[in-house]
This record gives sequence, C-alpha cells and structure tokens, in this order.
Amino acid sequence: MRSDSCRESRQQERGADCGPAPYSMNVHAAALENRCFRRAVWTGRHLQMTLMSIPVGGEIGAEVHPELDQLLRVEEGQALLTLGECREDRERRRLRAGDAVFVPCGTWHNLENAGNRPLKLSSVYAPPQHPRGTVQCTKEDADAAEA
Repeated sequence: MRSDSCRESRQQERGADCGPAPYSMNVHAAALENRCFRRAVWTGRHLQMTLMSIPVGGEIGAEVHPELDQLLRVEEGQALLTLGECREDRERRRLRAGDAVFVPCGTWHNLENAGNRPLKLSSVYAPPQHPRGTVQCTKEDADAAEA
C-alpha cells in the first residue's frame, strides 16, 4: 500500500494523484498543507478525494451535481454553507473545523469562507467529478476548466 511516498512526491510533482491504487494518508494534515484552490489527491473508478483552500472572502460558488453525491468536511477555518433543492431557496448554516456536510445529487450548495484565514476543506465525490490529477491553483483556474 502506498502512503507517504506519494505525498512526498506530490510536493515535487505538482498534481500527482495517488489513485487508483490502495493509499492511506493523513487527510487533515494534507488539507492544512494544501495551498491550491482544488487538488485531486486520489481518484478511483467510483470515488474521488480532493483538497481545497478557499481564500479569505472566497467561495466555491453555487453549484449542483445532478449525477453524484458529495461529502465536504471543514478541516480548518469557518464556512458559511448554503444548501437547498433550488438555486434561489436555500438554507444557510455555519460550519467549523471538524464539521461535514453530505450533499446528495441534485442539491444546490455553496461554501463561503466566513473566517479571517484560508478555509481548508476535504471533499469526496462519488463518482469522480474532476479529471485524475486535477490541480487548480485559483478559483479562476477552476472556473476556466469548467467553461
């Protein structure tokens, strides 16, 4: 089983994705080290984990995934979550480090950084949402990739 060796090589090879082989990692520590808006760290056939760093005043952006479920976990910082069945009518909640939200397919959601330091997140998609090895340094890079 690969573990820290892939993590160390990821520091040298920006964007190395350790999937689909079995892999273990300290998700919390990796999320705290991550400085990219989005980085895929493991992609399999049916599941993907990404790490995110949202700058102060930043957000993921309102989105809906019609074909996949998602788990978002706050690793560090504070977030304002908006969540609901339609884009216009969504509930708002505050999340702190250790909190997670399960987002079923078809649910509109957004996470905004509500703190005074970068918001560090881990995110699991089932099935994968982004190409294997995705590295998007900024939200602008992510928006351009989706356009």
